[in-house]
Amino acid sequence: MNVFANLDPALRNAIAISLGAIPGALSRYYLALLFTQWFGTRFPHGTFFINITGAMIMGFFVTFFLERGIDAPELRLFFAVGFLGSYTTFSTYALETSILVKSGNHSLALLYWLGSAAIGYLGLELGSFLARKLN
Repeated sequence: MNVFANLDPALRNAIAISLGAIPGALSRYYLALLFTQWFGTRFPHGTFFINITGAMIMGFFVTFFLERGIDAPELRLFFAVGFLGSYTTFSTYALETSILVKSGNHSLALLYWLGSAAIGYLGLELGSFLARKLN
């Protein structure tokens, strides 16, 4: 018996995302700690590993489900949005870049790919600057 069958779809979606986010966030946290213990802090090995594996897992997941015609919105939300969304947003960034490239929007894909990294860095620095101004 599916206890979620009678729930409003919006609520089912929120539950699926939430249940996926918990193991995703914990995986990210503990992997980052493990990589810091193994390799130190000179280079962000943990984040690098998490971002690359997150993109690989996203590619596998999307291809596996799309090519098999599996349409399970709660499962897709649990895994792609919940788990991978809290494990890394890099996986979504990689997927969206791929979608732009495959749709023929090469210049837009390049702008998104480079712009996200560059403007993201500038946004981080701006936020840091503004926080220091509050002191």
